[in-house]
Amino acid sequence: MTEWWRGGVVYQIYPRSFRDSNGDGVGDLKGAIEKLDHVAALGADAIWLSPFFTSPMKDYGYDVADYTGVDPLFGSLADADALIARAHALGLKVIVDQVWSHSSDRHPWFIESRASRDNPKADWYVWADAKPDGSPPNNWQAMFGGPSWTWDARRRQYYLHNFLPEQPDLNVRNPAVQDALLDVARFWLERGIDGFRLDVVNFFVHDAQLRDNPAIETLKRAPPRPHQFQRHLYDRTQPETLAFIARLRALLDGYGAMAVGEIEDEEPLKVQRDYTDGPDRLHTAYSFFLLRQRELTPAVIKDAMAQWDGARGWPSWSLSNHDVIRFPTRLANDDPQRAKLMLALLLCLRGTAFLYQGDELGLPHADVPYERLRDPEAIAFWPSGIGRDGARTPMPWLRDAHMAGFTDASDAWLPLDARHRALAVDAQGAESMLAFARAMIALRRARRALREGDFVALDAPEPVLAFERRAGSERVLCLFNLGPTPVTLAAAGAVQLSIGDASLAGATASLGGYSGLLIDA
Repeated sequence: MTEWWRGGVVYQIYPRSFRDSNGDGVGDLKGAIEKLDHVAALGADAIWLSPFFTSPMKDYGYDVADYTGVDPLFGSLADADALIARAHALGLKVIVDQVWSHSSDRHPWFIESRASRDNPKADWYVWADAKPDGSPPNNWQAMFGGPSWTWDARRRQYYLHNFLPEQPDLNVRNPAVQDALLDVARFWLERGIDGFRLDVVNFFVHDAQLRDNPAIETLKRAPPRPHQFQRHLYDRTQPETLAFIARLRALLDGYGAMAVGEIEDEEPLKVQRDYTDGPDRLHTAYSFFLLRQRELTPAVIKDAMAQWDGARGWPSWSLSNHDVIRFPTRLANDDPQRAKLMLALLLCLRGTAFLYQGDELGLPHADVPYERLRDPEAIAFWPSGIGRDGARTPMPWLRDAHMAGFTDASDAWLPLDARHRALAVDAQGAESMLAFARAMIALRRARRALREGDFVALDAPEPVLAFERRAGSERVLCLFNLGPTPVTLAAAGAVQLSIGDASLAGATASLGGYSGLLIDA
């Protein structure tokens, strides 16, 4: 099997906000097809499509009511087939999101499961009796607030949900559930997709004894979310998950397909390794380790990469996605030069790189007023939440067009941030973030050392991050000044790319504030 994903660049499309083809204010599959040329021109190897399946949209597609159906909001199954075909014609692989930790409460499986305690799907979800006093079975807290358990009067039991009550947890311990999920995978593999992104993959299996999570005893003050009071030892990352992953891997290998897992855990890098360690695990996985950083320092990057020394697994890295504050705002203070530096750093790391739509434009996190919020998490925790809607606003294509070319409707499902117009695709010239992203991706593709070589950390004065990527005789020296003060240091070779005020004269590299050099050493 060609391991195209190893060192590849994957571009995430959030269909709701990518391009609206029919004027209803919501992006769709035909709109995505229209703009696949943009992704191909960027130099990406693949696209990752966030969910477009049948859903009541309580969590905007991450509550699936039919895993093999396309929601009419996004189009039809024929549109999905056309998108796959067009992507392949452009040389792009297609990764499809799969949400198997939980389904929608409108899914026929759950409707049947909740009907009684003895129907054929009675144990397809996680049900438990109340404690003698009527309270929930244990102290687990949902990510979106409140207990992880909701009472159901039909069965007179509680059901588990790690997110919204409308997202009941599937009982992936059950072999019949595993079989059904593998049938879903087979359905999409037969339609020609090249892999899956597995939503919160380490949430698939819960502790069979339903033991209470212990409290975090070192808290200095109350966190904003109830689930942050606990160490999540029993509601996620159970060893039985890996047995199901082995079954999935065997299926994927038969189709020459791959899977990338999303990890949400207190030990993110360790679990990334565990879930990719060997031929019966996932091909790769990413976590929120970099996605939640507020500052990238040399120590952060070196420590992260050191975790993979000698590991059999393969990491993935990203700085933005649909769940977090966009990286130009979070890591670069909305400074275009710093944003270029962060993007270059991501694309120099050993691993698979994930770009979120708009990263290549340097979009800042959008301002969405409270009255326009749609994300249930943002609403529940306002004003202290992460505000996921700010990462999900419409993609700007045309600076001077109505709604920046996203839709012909009078408005979109989320508002367009006025700052994004100036950063529209058609407004980005020769010195733009988009031009830089294309050049950086092209360099990564041209250098085996950058795609798949070893990461070798080098000593450098703070706040310079210095490392080499090495593959055979090929070596690329990567120098990043992550601070505002100019620095000089010894270096030699041929400059392949400079970022900001950076130059190489003789054996001396001069790095202005927030600048970098990539050198063939």
